[in-house]
Amino acid sequence: MSDNREPTWRKSSASGAEHNCVEVADLAHGTVAIRDSKDPHRTPLLFNAPEWAAFRQGLISGDI
Repeated sequence: MSDNREPTWRKSSASGAEHNCVEVADLAHGTVAIRDSKDPHRTPLLFNAPEWAAFRQGLISGDI
């Protein structure tokens, strides 16, 4: 993360006790990072604001 601060990762409240979920963190300038909670040291995927909005809409609509 470019500003050298550790991101604050969050999971869905629907996540189970198995700890196998996707975590999300808000970064600087509207960038959103996502990672696999089972592999937190792997480089996260980064989305700018329009990409994140399109990704979320795809999930909501069932297209993804």
